[in-house]
Amino acid sequence: AVPILETRRLRLDELALDDAEFILGLLNEEPFVRYIGDKGVRTPADARRYITTGPVASYGRFGFGLYRVALAADGRPMGICGLLKRDVLEDPDLGFAFLQQYWSKGYAFESASAVLAHARGTLGLARILAITSPDNEPSIGLLGKLGFTFERMARLTEGEPDVKVFASEVPYPPRRGAAPSPRRRARG
Repeated sequence: AVPILETRRLRLDELALDDAEFILGLLNEEPFVRYIGDKGVRTPADARRYITTGPVASYGRFGFGLYRVALAADGRPMGICGLLKRDVLEDPDLGFAFLQQYWSKGYAFESASAVLAHARGTLGLARILAITSPDNEPSIGLLGKLGFTFERMARLTEGEPDVKVFASEVPYPPRRGAAPSPRRRARG
């Protein structure tokens, strides 16, 4: 299969039902539950449902979603990265999560840079949001490196704690060299 996006070290592909075991592991790691939330995914069947009703539905509805991030060399999945469109936010937001063993190796920055370049260059999005829990310092630092600035606190769901909302805006069309240019597969 041809990836959606490629970087020097990574491939980003649409998630599929075959990714259920990987998603089950990722969504149940302690940092995912702490910083992103408990998605109630406890079995491979739950993971397949999450993939179908989340990322796969988003691909069909918006033309983007969360992608599986894998090492280009061996295809081993390590995380997810992509865009989400939430009803409660006016613009799409960047989302990412990686298995702990792949933290601090530049993979989140590399994949997020490719997603942002694709969002701006191919999808024509000049404004992109990102959200974090207030204490998620690693993600807040990464968003700063990616050019996001803090915009406001917001409550996305009744009864849930507030999150930090960041925004990244670039003049459209984006300046040349603003981010790595991803290779896009042709849809046919």
